[in-house]
Amino acid sequence: MGAVARVAHLGKHYGSGPHRVTALDDVSIGIRRGQFTAIMGPSGSGKSTLMHVMAGLDTASEGRVWLGDDEITQLGDTALTKLRRRRIGFVFQAFNLVPTLDVMGNIRLPFELDGRGPSPEERERIDALVQTLGLSGRTQHRPHELSGGQQQRVAIARALATRPDVIFADEPTGALDSRTSRDVLRLLRSAVVETGQSIAMVTHDPIAASHADRILFLADGRIVSDRGPMTAEQISETMLGLEAAAAADPSARSAA
Repeated sequence: MGAVARVAHLGKHYGSGPHRVTALDDVSIGIRRGQFTAIMGPSGSGKSTLMHVMAGLDTASEGRVWLGDDEITQLGDTALTKLRRRRIGFVFQAFNLVPTLDVMGNIRLPFELDGRGPSPEERERIDALVQTLGLSGRTQHRPHELSGGQQQRVAIARALATRPDVIFADEPTGALDSRTSRDVLRLLRSAVVETGQSIAMVTHDPIAASHADRILFLADGRIVSDRGPMTAEQISETMLGLEAAAAADPSARSAA
């Protein structure tokens, strides 16, 4: 199973001299194609930084970064913007919908930003997503007219519409109630099972991570465990162990 995104000997630092903070320390890992991967760790472990670098939203201090077979480590802002638009989907905790656009306008936004309209095949895909995600009667509503769960469904539809190489989800259920969170996680899971989508999700929630095929645990900017599917209880135990180890190790470095 190939890697849809990967990093080798990745380091990320902020500041310099005595004020330098290490967020990632010699990380080598790949996100596997057609899998749902959860990225977890204590606060300050570097999990969001890892996602941001892999997604081209942040740059590496050391090491190399690839999207598929294409190295993106040294790409400039213009090239990275084009790559993110065409090959990466994003789902964020804050939804990040454009308030002046209706549901359909938000879903079609990646195409508009790319200077084109969706092809007939892509229009069919968008229509199917709208139907599957229960948004059929809401396509002309603006974000403020939708519930939080509906807004997140729009964000998922937007992320899936271009059939990106990988979707990065940063705490996608963090602003939702438990029932709506379960619905959103089932939608992400179905995208993996039914269409072979690749998803990498940063989360602090063991229940959310229990939907994943693979769970990466970070501590102090390093991958400390790479596991297959786990129950929420097993994930909670692992996280408690990491936090206890960090508290017991006076030499542990803080990661941003």
